[in-house]
Amino acid sequence: MKCPYCGYEDSKVVDSRSTDETNSIRRRRECLSCGKRFTTYESVESTPVLVVKSNGERERFNPSKIKNGIIKACEKRPVSMNQIDELVSSIEKKVINSGEGEVSTKVIGEYVMDGLKELDEVSYVRFASVYKKFKDISTFFEFVNEYERHLKNK
Repeated sequence: MKCPYCGYEDSKVVDSRSTDETNSIRRRRECLSCGKRFTTYESVESTPVLVVKSNGERERFNPSKIKNGIIKACEKRPVSMNQIDELVSSIEKKVINSGEGEVSTKVIGEYVMDGLKELDEVSYVRFASVYKKFKDISTFFEFVNEYERHLKNK
C-alpha cells in the first residue's frame, strides 16, 4: 500500500476492524519510511449483477426496488420492517450467489412471491396481482382459488 504522505510503497498494518456488518475491513497502517499512519478499507470485489427486464433492457441489480415493492404489498399488514429487510436480504443473497451475471425480472419476482407466500397471505396476493398483471377479475379469482387449493394440500 502506497503511503499518501511520502509515496513509499511499503507499510505495516497496525490495527484491523470490521465495518459495514463485516462487508469490509478498516485497516490502520503505518508507513515504514516516514512513520505516519493512514487508514485503508478493504472489501471483496464483486461483479455487478444486471437485471434483464421484460422489454430486454438491462440495469444494475438494485435491492431497494425490491424493498419498495414489498413495502407496498405489505402496507397496513402485520409485517415488520425487520421481516421485510430479512426477505430483501435473502433475495439479494440468492441473486448474488447464483453466480450469474444477469438475472431476469421474472426470477426476481418469483423469489419475492415465494418469500411473501411464507410471510403474509394478503401481501402475497397483493404483490401477485401487480406482478402477474391479471387481465380481469376472473383471472385474479383463478389465482386466489389455486392458492387456496395449495394451502389445503399443505
